[in-house]
Amino acid sequence: MSDVLIDHVRLLDPATGLDQMGALLVRHGKILDFGPALGRPDGVAVVDGEGAILCPGLVDMRVELGEPGGEFRETVASAALAASAGGITTVAALPDSKPAIDDPALVRLLRARGEETGRITVLPYGAATRGCRGEEMSEIGLLTEAGAVGFTDGARAIGSVRMMRMALSYAAAFGMKIIQHPEDPELAQGGAATQGELATRLGLPAIPAAAEAIMVARDIRLAQLTGGAVHFAHVSTGEALALIRQARDRGLQVTCDTAPPYFDLNETAIGAYRTFAKLSPPLRADSDRLAVVAGLADGTIDAIASDHQPRDADDKRLPFAQATPGGTGLATLLGVTLAQVQGGQISLMRAIEMLTCAPARLLGSTAGTLARGAAADLCLLDLDRVWQVNVGTLPGKAQNSPFDGRALEGRVIGTWKAGRRVFG
Repeated sequence: MSDVLIDHVRLLDPATGLDQMGALLVRHGKILDFGPALGRPDGVAVVDGEGAILCPGLVDMRVELGEPGGEFRETVASAALAASAGGITTVAALPDSKPAIDDPALVRLLRARGEETGRITVLPYGAATRGCRGEEMSEIGLLTEAGAVGFTDGARAIGSVRMMRMALSYAAAFGMKIIQHPEDPELAQGGAATQGELATRLGLPAIPAAAEAIMVARDIRLAQLTGGAVHFAHVSTGEALALIRQARDRGLQVTCDTAPPYFDLNETAIGAYRTFAKLSPPLRADSDRLAVVAGLADGTIDAIASDHQPRDADDKRLPFAQATPGGTGLATLLGVTLAQVQGGQISLMRAIEMLTCAPARLLGSTAGTLARGAAADLCLLDLDRVWQVNVGTLPGKAQNSPFDGRALEGRVIGTWKAGRRVFG
């Protein structure tokens, strides 16, 4: 592997507060040095960054990979292609596959599959319950030992109060988090859109927004009871965020993330039964979208995840109520997040923080920084590059983007994994 000098770049690293023009030197896959006045050692390949931003490779803490069992929708290899195009070098993989990741051998397999791509590090979540069915707890200790970075039932809420209490207690004993899909299963059952005027007008079975807050309130109380740590995924409502804010003020181990659809789109994106915009949780009223934007700005929301859920044509070419929820998100994660920077809602440093070092900390990973000696996982970003999301041309297998047709400003022009250029 040749040494690389990436020159004439704006070095941006929220983990250390670094923001300066300069260059970065990669040797043997690691960051050797960086600064405003680096020399050019002999035999080093030079990349002219032309003033673009060089930041850590993004860390995506919520990704459905398709493997095992859903390879017709996505594979680790095809997801890695999409991730590289989006500047993502580390992904946390959901365990609700077929079979579910409730066996230590499957945790090790997913990690190995990621390494085989040469493009991404895969950090698997372990299934909180066997088969992600919510009936019997998984072997949390053995899964932790095998390399699981947290425990969740993926897109399924852990609905049983008793089971959630046990999971929080056992996970805490190993220093691990429970990642919850915050939606009361009974209130959400059979629903397809957020309850309100639009769902009524379209004749769609509805899910009350309160289904999220009810689950959040329950699990905050259980975290207090057990001393465990709970992380709420893809939070989408103002009421839930208010509860999370209060819990954190009380010193409880409560964290959360959101995903781009919940701060960039609202329920009107489903239009006349547009199934690409059928997500779980469903898109909300604009008042909730604005509350999520506020949560990004004030620090209530810890991280932004793609919530990548690959679906194929057969999943989406159905009546809206029957279509499978989910949207692809790897290639659009950064671009849609940057729209909040361009709109003045959050700073560039805050946006990059929520995509790099913040999710890395939540996952217990050393990724997401430009520190000397760190792996050279890098993202080169042109803030002025304009592009359009066009379904059918996105990298990877999955094309089910709720952002189809969306014009974005800011695009990845280079991605490096362990010092090797894998995109651009």
